[in-house]
Amino acid sequence: MEALMRATETIKAFRVRSKLSSITLFRARRTHPTFPPSLLSNIQETRLSNIRGPADVTNTLLIFAVLFLVGGFAAINRFAPDPITVGEHVITQKSLYSGLFIIGIPLLWFSSPFSTVFWLVGASAVLILGHASIMEPGIESEYATVQDAV
Repeated sequence: MEALMRATETIKAFRVRSKLSSITLFRARRTHPTFPPSLLSNIQETRLSNIRGPADVTNTLLIFAVLFLVGGFAAINRFAPDPITVGEHVITQKSLYSGLFIIGIPLLWFSSPFSTVFWLVGASAVLILGHASIMEPGIESEYATVQDAV
């Protein structure tokens, strides 16, 4: 038991030393004499801005386009079920839907929904397959009993 405790303390000390050495290495790179500090801060911000989690999947134009279309459908169904007369013009529900599609579909097209969907599919595939490859026991575990018997 004592040996296990010493091994655990050694591993913890190694982890702390490796973290501290990586921090000092980062600080040493930050004060590199060939790069001006403003360039280094831009590089550091760029590196940190590339680290994004799954909650950061934001395509604001896509969100706006979807909300515009959904809100347009809801508004037309709620406020204009009957034809409206404005002056000499009669505005029907069909013409309102046509106007919504004429504005909403190009807006949706410019928001590039396909890249967002493919990004979600790719990120999900990497997450699921990575988890499966780590959690699935190897094929050699199936034959462990056969090897011991031979």
